[in-house]
Amino acid sequence: MLASSIVNYGIPAAIVLVLIFGVVAYRIRRRGVAAGAAVAESDAPSRLASSKVPESSAPHAAHSDTSAGAVAEFGTLERAKSDESASGDEAEAEATIDDALKGEEEVATVRERTGRTRSLFSNAFASIRGKGRIDDSTWDELEETLLRADIGIGLTTKLLDPLRTAAKAGDIKNADDAIAALRSGMTQQLSSNNRSLRMDADVKPNVWLFVGVNGVGKTTTIGKIATAEVGHGTSVLLAAGDTFRAAAAEQLQVWAERSGAAFVRGSEGGDPASVIFDGIQSAHARNIELVLGDTAGRLQNKSNLMEELKKVRRVAEKAEGTVNEVLLVIDATTGQNGLSQAREFAAATDVTGVVLTKLDGSAKGGIVFAIETELGIPVKLVGLGEGARDLVAFNPEEYVAALFE
Repeated sequence: MLASSIVNYGIPAAIVLVLIFGVVAYRIRRRGVAAGAAVAESDAPSRLASSKVPESSAPHAAHSDTSAGAVAEFGTLERAKSDESASGDEAEAEATIDDALKGEEEVATVRERTGRTRSLFSNAFASIRGKGRIDDSTWDELEETLLRADIGIGLTTKLLDPLRTAAKAGDIKNADDAIAALRSGMTQQLSSNNRSLRMDADVKPNVWLFVGVNGVGKTTTIGKIATAEVGHGTSVLLAAGDTFRAAAAEQLQVWAERSGAAFVRGSEGGDPASVIFDGIQSAHARNIELVLGDTAGRLQNKSNLMEELKKVRRVAEKAEGTVNEVLLVIDATTGQNGLSQAREFAAATDVTGVVLTKLDGSAKGGIVFAIETELGIPVKLVGLGEGARDLVAFNPEEYVAALFE
């Protein structure tokens, strides 16, 4: 009886189980092969031929697994990538960038987004107006406010000393007079600089290099500018010259995909100068108007970083086209530390302008005045939020008005 049951039921059941396991194993093997092929296809770079590669690009070739000077090049990318095949860093970057591009209808304004800095000033103004007279405590309170806003002791003294003198002479009679005079003085400190982003219509490509320490929003700034420029009809190429920060190239690639810009990258840990050079050469060959070059951003007090940035600038100038902007990206929340960064980077790379990010979340917006007064470098763009259209041209009159109204 038992033997008959085994024959009638056990053997067929065993056969079914074997067949099931066989099908499962086959499907697993097929998925592994397909995934391997997809990785191989995505990793295979197209080659860029450079007619003149300077000697300084040799370290990039030495770090590359491919032939000398070869970089991966992507045009307007339309490839679909599943959540399973995307890396964690790239998936996170895609989500962040998608959020930035979503629901953008109106350009951000300084008045709307600088609430903390405006609150600092408005509280001080309310206090001195409440006293009903001008005395030493008035100047002490204004001085404390300017210093808390990170305007710096030198410029604070420069702004308040004439007001004290005018008050003694009877030209400033009350708090409103003092506030109006301070507003005029602060506006004059910012009004004379040229804040336009330079483009030479007779030369292709124009090159804008972006420098700054890690974490200030350099790569995101490049992506936002690319989105804006492509939207204005400018052809753009993004060059991922930050080869040392993990996922920097992936993040920039996602911005290229979303904005419709071309994209060039090098091997991880490769020579940044070589990547920038190859990006410029590629843009020239394809008649692209503007190259936005990312650079490494290790600590500003590291001499090797400064030497590396000098090299990037020298090599970029040997390529076709013209380097007409070197934009220093500074996090407004760092305050006076941002001023020290500006000094270091300006000395190394001939900075032409500053992009001040995270101004919406800072009560230290006075760093604008410190940078322009002490270093003579114009603030050209300010970041007022996470959205792609929250990076706006800096208007000094609008900015000062927002602080005082």
